[in-house]
Order: sequence, then structure tokens, then C-alpha cells
Amino acid sequence: MDFGKLTDISGVDFTLPNDPAFNKTVLTATAQGAKQVYVGPPIWANKEWVGKIYPTTAKEKDFLYHYSRQFNTIELNVTHYQIPSESTIQRWKESVPAHFKFCPKWPQEISHDRQLRGCEPLSDAFTKSVLGLEANLGTTFLQLGPYFDARQSKVLSTFLKQLPPQFPIAVEFRHPDWFAQPMIWQETLQMLHELGVGTVMSDVAGRRDVVHMGLSNSTVTLRFVGNELHPTDYSRVDEWVQRLKSWFETGLSTAYIFVHCGENLNAPELSSYWIEQINKHCHFSLLAPRIQPKVIQGSLF
Repeated sequence: MDFGKLTDISGVDFTLPNDPAFNKTVLTATAQGAKQVYVGPPIWANKEWVGKIYPTTAKEKDFLYHYSRQFNTIELNVTHYQIPSESTIQRWKESVPAHFKFCPKWPQEISHDRQLRGCEPLSDAFTKSVLGLEANLGTTFLQLGPYFDARQSKVLSTFLKQLPPQFPIAVEFRHPDWFAQPMIWQETLQMLHELGVGTVMSDVAGRRDVVHMGLSNSTVTLRFVGNELHPTDYSRVDEWVQRLKSWFETGLSTAYIFVHCGENLNAPELSSYWIEQINKHCHFSLLAPRIQPKVIQGSLF
């Protein structure tokens, strides 16, 4: 993920902000029940993972099958560029276990090109398509375009109101205006809460405002962008896990955590650390990926 990427992170303060006051309202109003955590990288089509987390004999057509035996969710970016056909949806479902969750990204034609205006037929096509995932559908996430600012709040509200009832969606805000004035952000969280819509948080070095920590329902969607296993990647995970622990103890029900790491060669290692720490501190029993040391030709002789 190039958004907010920095080549030099030496001056970045990665400390997580305090929770907005509205979080307490959201979490304390949430019924207590089973807690769920989903952790995984943002892609499955990575040839560099063959012999590492995929079998050495793995074919590209089988990457999703092998990915879903290592992780329990995927940030599904392919849907940002094309609405999947019914046959594609069926093929995906047949490749993964029953507990696996796809989290599709809304098409850019809706979110960026049309800026949520005049796109009802496209929106209907997308929601119908991904609802075909049935039990394998996690949340969808709507990444607002970089020029979609807080003055267009009513456009966002109107768009969200026309979605099918109980449709799972979280919104990612990128324009700085959403966070520049606390009252605007408070009103935005209130609007999303009333509609049952979640928020997306992006923890990335170059845009600390989008690590807003604002919850609008009992689900958190986090896009965590590491820096090739820099020591701060691990300290950041540690702080996040403590925050998640606090949220789970006060009403959070579900967390989706998508682990980006440069070209994602090392995303399995960083995902594994996430899972290890969540299990340890939040008392889950997530399965960590089985990472094999990659054999270098000639290393056995």
C-alpha cells in the first residue's frame, strides 16, 4: 500500500492516539457475546510465498486454497477494479474453509470515479455479487476518494442509506478535513453509528491522522502498514494488541486486521507476530501461519 508510505520513518511518532469519547458510547451499548479476530495479508497471489507458506509444488491457480489454510481472512482488493461474476464468487467459496472471511473493497468506479453519486445500479450489482459469498463474507470496506471531503457528508449518508439492510460495510476516510475539526468527526461517527456502519483505520507512517481510533459499531477494521519488519513494526503491534484487549473487554465483538508489509514478502512473518500477541494477551486461539525457511539452491551441499 503506497498511501502514506515514507522512505525514512526515523522521525515518526507511532504512538496511538487516545480513544475518542464516542467509543465509550459505542462499546458500552454493545451486547456481550462471542469475540472474533481475523488476521491476514492483503493478497494471496504471491509467487514468492511458494516454498515459504505454500507448498513447493503449488500452482498459481491453487494459491487461494493454500492461503486460506494459513490465514482466516483476506483484504480483497481485486473487487476494487472489477465486480466479480457469479462463477468467480462460486470458485472462491469452493476454495476456502467455512470459517474463512473475504473482505471485498468497493469498486473504484463507485468510490473514486463517481464519488458515490449516480451509481445505484453499480452498487446493486456489487452488493448482490458479494452477498453471494454467504457465510464467507466478512465486512466490505468503502475507501473514499482523496478529494471526498467532509462537505460531502450528506452524499455519504445518502449512499449508505440505500444499501441492503444489515449489509456489512466499513468506511475508510482519507481527506484530512474529516479529522481536522473534532466536532465534524464526532458527527460523522454518530451518523455511521446510527446506520450500523463501521470505520476503517489505517496505521501508516506518513498519515497519522487516519489512525483516528474512532469506532462507530462493535467491529474494527484495521489496515496495518509495516515497514519490512523494522523494529517499530513489532512495538506498534504490541501497542495495538493492548488497545484491542481494552476494546474487547468493553464490548468490541470483531476485529479484521489486514497486514501490509512493503511488497508483502514478509507479510506472513508480521501476521504471525500479530496472531501470537493476540492469542497471548486477548486469549484467542488463532492458528499462526506455518512458515518454512526458503531453501536456497546449493545450500545443502
